[in-house]
Amino acid sequence: MKFDKAVKKFLDEDRFATLATINEDGTPQQTVMWYLVQDDGSIMMNTAHGRRKDRNLHRDGRISICVEDGYRYVTVSGTAELSEDQAIAQADIRALAARYHGEEKADEMMRTQFGTQTRLSITLRPDTVDANGFGD
Repeated sequence: MKFDKAVKKFLDEDRFATLATINEDGTPQQTVMWYLVQDDGSIMMNTAHGRRKDRNLHRDGRISICVEDGYRYVTVSGTAELSEDQAIAQADIRALAARYHGEEKADEMMRTQFGTQTRLSITLRPDTVDANGFGD
């Protein structure tokens, strides 16, 4: 699924996504996340192994994100595809760090933080998209 031009521009700006996963008891768990829209319309995120969202996604892959700017927002729902391949996961967290902090800081973060962690890449392939405030 491809995003329309205005929605894609909004998502490509410096914003954060709120990721919702499902806890074991059925309640929602939310986390603010870095994200990157891929050329194929999927959304890539990344987390350290062992976090609650990691455990939730291994049990139930249904996820939703919301990216907002006041009353303008985009929500995307679907099923997560997980990659524990460390070559992929480390490259993904580096790409995210570069998006949010620039190349030099990304290199430093890889040396001092991310490169020492076991990472998990999350790919959201949208099933549904709801956009509000884009001239609808």
